[in-house]
Amino acid sequence: MKDHESEEMYLETILVLKGERPAVRSIDIAEKLGYAKSSVSRGVSLLQDRGYITVGSDGFIDFTAKGAEKADTIYDRHNTLTLLLKELGASDELAETNACRIEHVIDDEVFELIKEYVKNNV
Repeated sequence: MKDHESEEMYLETILVLKGERPAVRSIDIAEKLGYAKSSVSRGVSLLQDRGYITVGSDGFIDFTAKGAEKADTIYDRHNTLTLLLKELGASDELAETNACRIEHVIDDEVFELIKEYVKNNV
């Protein structure tokens, strides 16, 4: 995993998959992202090393408290930005794609302003 953005993408993907199925494995992440199993295996190992996830002997992935908090924050950013972009007239696909890009680079202070605006106006 090369950077902060990739780390966040993996955490968000795990969170989404956990909402879709009872258990998540590395192969599920690879299929969802269209990545090679070897790339995902390396990414999962790095997330483990950083204390965001645990992987059981059965291969099932669970969040640590730290990982769950970070994944929830990332997903909140994604959903809030997607909602704002749709409200501004972007198509669903365009809003999703651009929210994914923006969520990784926006400052916390600016995001909080957007979040407050969306809460009060959308």
